[in-house]
Amino acid sequence: MKTMVAVFWSFFLIQGSVPVQAAQDVLTPHQVARIRTVGEAVIAPDGGLIAYTVSVPRAPLVDEDGPSWAELHVASPDGTSRPFVTGKVNVGRVAWTPDGKAISFLARRGADRTTSLYLLPVDGGEARRILQHDTDISGYAWSPDGRQVAFLAAEPAPEARLKLREKGFNQEIYEEDVPFVRVWIANTDGATTKTRKLQIEGSASELRWAPEGSRIAVAVAPTPLVDDSYMQRRVRIVDTEAGVVLARVANTGKLGTVVWSPDGKNLALISAADINDPSAGRLMVVPATGGAPRDLLPGCKCDVTDLAWQNADTIVYVRQAGVGTSLETIQRDGFSPKTILASGPEIYTGLSISRSDRALALVAHAPTHPAELYRMNQGDTTPRPMTNSNPWLSEVHLGRQEALTYRARDGVELEGILIHPTDEQAGQRYPLILAVHGGPESHYANGWLTDYSSPGQMAAGRGFAVFYPNYRGSTGRGVNFSRLSRGDPAGKEFDDLVDGVDHLVNAGLVDRTKVGITGGSYGGYASAWGATYYSDRFAASVMFVGISDEISKQGSTDIPWEMYYVHLGYWPWDRMWMKTLERSPIYYAGQSHTPTLILGGTDDRRVPPGQSLEMYRHLKLRGKAPVRLVRYPGEQHGNRRAASRLDYCLRMMQWMEHYLTGPGGAPPAFELSYEESGN
Repeated sequence: MKTMVAVFWSFFLIQGSVPVQAAQDVLTPHQVARIRTVGEAVIAPDGGLIAYTVSVPRAPLVDEDGPSWAELHVASPDGTSRPFVTGKVNVGRVAWTPDGKAISFLARRGADRTTSLYLLPVDGGEARRILQHDTDISGYAWSPDGRQVAFLAAEPAPEARLKLREKGFNQEIYEEDVPFVRVWIANTDGATTKTRKLQIEGSASELRWAPEGSRIAVAVAPTPLVDDSYMQRRVRIVDTEAGVVLARVANTGKLGTVVWSPDGKNLALISAADINDPSAGRLMVVPATGGAPRDLLPGCKCDVTDLAWQNADTIVYVRQAGVGTSLETIQRDGFSPKTILASGPEIYTGLSISRSDRALALVAHAPTHPAELYRMNQGDTTPRPMTNSNPWLSEVHLGRQEALTYRARDGVELEGILIHPTDEQAGQRYPLILAVHGGPESHYANGWLTDYSSPGQMAAGRGFAVFYPNYRGSTGRGVNFSRLSRGDPAGKEFDDLVDGVDHLVNAGLVDRTKVGITGGSYGGYASAWGATYYSDRFAASVMFVGISDEISKQGSTDIPWEMYYVHLGYWPWDRMWMKTLERSPIYYAGQSHTPTLILGGTDDRRVPPGQSLEMYRHLKLRGKAPVRLVRYPGEQHGNRRAASRLDYCLRMMQWMEHYLTGPGGAPPAFELSYEESGN
């Protein structure tokens, strides 16, 4: 990657704006559009090499538009790294073969009709396709001897239906014609690949092969619908030859990672505590004979996000507590907890441990950099960085970032992350952008917080303070805290946001009259609430794929049961119509005087685009403040394409500057120039 030189950021060359000279070395939207990040990381069985993926964004106006590419690289223990599969590729689900001699991955390359399984010898040679199916392979697991592979793929459509589609009969039977995902097993050790399907009831997802080779653990849901995949996935132990279910794990609610113990006697899993738990964040163990899993960290004010077995008795896991993370171990009986890495500047997001127990690979980000690869050998006290995907960031002046706590009006202690303006002067008040996370079963960690939809260091470089509050209902502080907002949408949870602003105003940092709010999904809901119910507190709002009408949202989203079990606990028709309406931003549209920018994809099923349209129309009809609706064709719940991301980023910052530090009044011109300024 070409090293970036200092850049003059003259208000992004956005037409209709007042040019403002900024520092030469602050982060710009075009630089954010170029950020590379490490994704998956898997260490070899012998603890030597680490295979990892790098997300490489496409260059707007240069490359053909689309989502980021995903490349495959391999890091040696000495810190050197080699590119293995690069360029216009999308590599995913990286794994080592059991003998450690090759790396496998999923990709669609060349003339491939579907996403297929590839094998690449680690000592050189070309990647070769070893398995192709009628439909995309979405996951796989190697048998311990490497002679078979179990994989996940959707049932192919009947030939007659495909022929009718070619003649224009492409109707969608909503929620009925979604294909089930099945488990297939293929032999890979011969010239011909033989494939057979296991007759397992339900739609499959997570897939793990047992160490002795005769069983697999499969997560199945009653249907392939998103709602069932969220709330109804259950673990089954299946005989790989007969396909019969040998044992059933009685996990409830949301389900995360499932991993076999090295001796095949137990499973460790990340699961919800119960059906109402907002997140799969509990570390549990269950015998391979099935039954109810046991929580190894009962009452922990934390969430577990990744795990691996160190040996048959010890589990290594990533623990999120508050705004930090740590790496810890615990015995499978729940005793002898031990901290390997205490919470520090890195936020750990991925973990892989070698079979030999010699080393582990970590993916982590920090306030000064996005996700990178780290290595930790046995006996090390700190992980060693193995990659530097964005060396030009060392030339960029970043605002000071800190974690802070404050109290809500009812006394609840809350946490948040504050990014200070890069040119902060003591005693001066600054405009503030309040960035609200989605979910609400999510939270901000004290790491890298800037991307196309999150203003972070971009706004700090333009003279803004940016605050990321973890309001009640956020994860990272245990089940009880994440349930505090259940049944009270837009209630105390959004009061927490305003209380965070008041905390910063009282601290002397923020100008109360120059506060903006933004966020996506549930954060978009908060942004709509800030523009209506709390309009007197916000001078600008940028709402992304957000909720505006709780009644129509309940009737159109693809996750109604998740909303019921986790968020609401009631249905609108259970004498709750008025309460549901009163928790909808459109109900307060008549009191809005906050300039509001609304953005979202046309193909969003999580928060359907009608939510954005309703918000726009209600505000437009009232006519008390400027409003603009921007729709991205083909995008879903968040933007994936490079052009859509850059456009969003520019518009978000344009709106905030225009109304918080600029002339205000009529909206800025809707045409943008996407060319990058600089020298």
